[in-house]
Amino acid sequence: MTLSIQPDDTRSDPLLRVRDLTVAFDTDQGAVRAVDRVSFDLMPGETLGLVGESGCGKTVTSLALLGLIPSPPGRLLSGSIRLDGRELVGLPERDYRHLRGKAISMIFQEPMTALNPVLSIATQMTDVIVRHQGLSRRQARARAVEMLALVGIPSPEKRIDDYPHQMSGGMRQRVMIAMALSCEPKLLLADEPTTALDVTTQAQVLDEMARLQERFGTAMILVTHDLGVVAEVCRRAVVMYAGRVVEEGPVSCLFSRPRHPYTEGLLAAIPRIREEKLPELPTIPGSVPDLRHLPPGCRFADRCPRADARCREQEPELELRGDIAVACHHPNSHAECSR
Repeated sequence: MTLSIQPDDTRSDPLLRVRDLTVAFDTDQGAVRAVDRVSFDLMPGETLGLVGESGCGKTVTSLALLGLIPSPPGRLLSGSIRLDGRELVGLPERDYRHLRGKAISMIFQEPMTALNPVLSIATQMTDVIVRHQGLSRRQARARAVEMLALVGIPSPEKRIDDYPHQMSGGMRQRVMIAMALSCEPKLLLADEPTTALDVTTQAQVLDEMARLQERFGTAMILVTHDLGVVAEVCRRAVVMYAGRVVEEGPVSCLFSRPRHPYTEGLLAAIPRIREEKLPELPTIPGSVPDLRHLPPGCRFADRCPRADARCREQEPELELRGDIAVACHHPNSHAECSR
């Protein structure tokens, strides 16, 4: 069953429409489906959170959107990815290269590995701008300096000639943001963009991303396991578990009235300042199933306090319940959320 929540804004068609996306990796024990029948929509200018614990398929989904699944061992088994009405599945690599950086850009989790350590920031930024904007080297450099200033790099006309190792982690991440947005893409993929930063720098970087996203009208998919970040910057969220979507809906509803027990467990595990003294932070018992040997039925059944025989035999489909789509035989029966 294919289902994706339609956002409130029906004045335009989705910028991105993903349907039944399935990605597998070949191993000695057979094919492992890291992403299994994932579907969602993204509207122009919207920010969508793609959340879940490590290994749930978030990053693989974003790499599939960019056409960067390593093959071998990875394979896109099935599904459709339509960006602005254009089908990307099966697109020749030459055509995909024209899209990356121009129509789709990505901010990677660790800028020190994403940036080339032997090239200056000027070289790396101007190469992207010249390729996609058709500007001269001088014009591209001026554009790069402008973007560095927009993301808060001090003395950008000087720092542009620095190498990545001469910058702090926060400044390198700002460079990645400037580079990703320099050609004003329609879609920005941000893969854990603040994980390696301290809390103060995280807040600054998120503010800068939101400000530039609004300025350029860019839609964004924020890949993260940090629900606090999702609550702050996202309008909707897709919750993934073991390669599948288990819940999707407006962030306000997911946080106030989660339907799936996995989402409920993630929210309960967020550290909070409480008056009463608790013995320990709540956790979700058990561990994620081995994707090479998935159990029948619901993939969360062995960790779920509400699981019964049906859950262990029949895999639940994603069904719309009020404002939220949830894949669960026994979801929480909250009243409809008011957004």
